Amino acid sequence: MASSQHEQVLVEEKSFARILTFNRTKQLNALSFQMISRLLELFLAYEDDPNVKLIILKGKGRSFCAGGDVAAVVHDIRAGGWRAGANFFMKEFTLNYLMATFSKPQVSILNGIVMGGGNGASMHGRFRVATENSLFAMPETALGLFPDVGASYFLSRLPGFFGEYLGLTGARLDGAEMFACGLATHFVPSAKLPMLEAALCAVDSSDPAIISSIIGQYSERPPLKEQSVYNRLDVIDRCFSQKTVEEILSALEREAVDRREGWISTTIQTLKKASPTSLKISLRSIRVGRLQGVGPCLVREYRMVCHVMRGEFSKDFFEGCRAILLDKDKNPKWEPSKLELVADSTVDSYFSKVKNEDWEDLKLPARPKFNLPPYVIAKL
Repeated sequence: MASSQHEQVLVEEKSFARILTFNRTKQLNALSFQMISRLLELFLAYEDDPNVKLIILKGKGRSFCAGGDVAAVVHDIRAGGWRAGANFFMKEFTLNYLMATFSKPQVSILNGIVMGGGNGASMHGRFRVATENSLFAMPETALGLFPDVGASYFLSRLPGFFGEYLGLTGARLDGAEMFACGLATHFVPSAKLPMLEAALCAVDSSDPAIISSIIGQYSERPPLKEQSVYNRLDVIDRCFSQKTVEEILSALEREAVDRREGWISTTIQTLKKASPTSLKISLRSIRVGRLQGVGPCLVREYRMVCHVMRGEFSKDFFEGCRAILLDKDKNPKWEPSKLELVADSTVDSYFSKVKNEDWEDLKLPARPKFNLPPYVIAKL
């Protein structure tokens, strides 16, 4: 039996701050259904509590949160049908929306691995603090999934077409790169985190300007490594601005001939190994997300994830989980196996309502606009 939800999320009360710590270190703090339920319960309680001014979110051990517990989701679907998986994502996306529209500042300390669902639990909050230990990725296309948890909102708002690059390739970023592209709002060396935490706990305010100035006292502007992909944004923009995945690959192959830079050939190989269906629905999702608020992004992603779990157009999600997480042979057999075999009409289907009589779109909680700060209202 899984440890209780209270043990999986540790809670500390310090003055006007609440420190929530992910505590599944053996699973790199992967989000279980119990953790998501507990976080939802806590955030709802804190919103109405005048004694809570600030929430600090962090992870125990070397990971902030390595993602949603996808292996457990697959197990639940096999045992109880696709609705068991839908229930997980419904709760997770509701939490993402609550974090995105929360009336009090959330400071996420990303001192370690932050992937997939870990980004959903942090990127929507007001402050994201990277360190030299941070490691970001949205690796879903390698699993036969797509960047979800509201990633079509936050990836599409990165400079140029860097979001398409991250979402399609699952490329990893360090803390300096996260700060440079805006995924992190601050960079604080890990040695200074205890001092930062103490300073935040001493604040009697929910004013984002005050919180930002406190984090700023411990922040640095880290230099990018010379070989950082963020220094190649011109090439990324030329390639990932293309209309289709096929055209993105062709553009990369042309660049590979001209430039002979290792990261370009690595990017090509990564794209060729990913699920063709996942690549096509991911690109469409990020492009659509650029024009939508965070709520509509999550509603659409919920439709998409229900289609993925039903497996009616492709079973790549189950095959990806088998190859990467369960059998670990790292050799998924995608079906369809080539980009050109994934029809536009199939991609369209992922964005449509699920044809099932008792299925419903994601119902997001009503948010009272009169007491939300301007930076939250802008997301809606």
